[in-house]
Amino acid sequence: MDKKVYELINDQINKELYSAYLYMQFADYYKENGLNGFANWYEIQAQEERDHALIFRKYLHENGEHVELLAIEKPDKSFNNFLEPLEAGLAHEKYVTGLINDIYAAAEKAKDYRAMKFLDWFIEEQQEEEDNAMTMIDQMKLFGSDPKGLYDLDRENQARVYNVPSPLANA
Repeated sequence: MDKKVYELINDQINKELYSAYLYMQFADYYKENGLNGFANWYEIQAQEERDHALIFRKYLHENGEHVELLAIEKPDKSFNNFLEPLEAGLAHEKYVTGLINDIYAAAEKAKDYRAMKFLDWFIEEQQEEEDNAMTMIDQMKLFGSDPKGLYDLDRENQARVYNVPSPLANA
């Protein structure tokens, strides 16, 4: 495996685990403010991010590479209203999209077609993540200032269930 591609993928494991920490912080914020549905949404997001780290880890192992786990940075966000975590979530997903794109570009430069094919799933996943984040922001802006609307959004988010990502389900 190309050294640069390896380094970026190994680093992405850390970035995905940080994302899980960040989303647990969001879940805690909502939980502590009585919005259990929004907490549920971000608890599931945290599980998904952890799973993404496992998928990258599995890929390195399947390609005979050593996985070096790095320290996970402590999230440092604080929020003043229910919209701010959602906006921070979208900004973070855009950041992660950029990281995935950087890995893809390095794989393309190295003509590592296997890595490019592997990354296709993440590219689609990031599109979905950004779309979901934008939808949540739009809904909060439309309905979040009304107590009944906020209650309904929270109940809707409570219904979200965790699904194992296909790259792990097929393991």
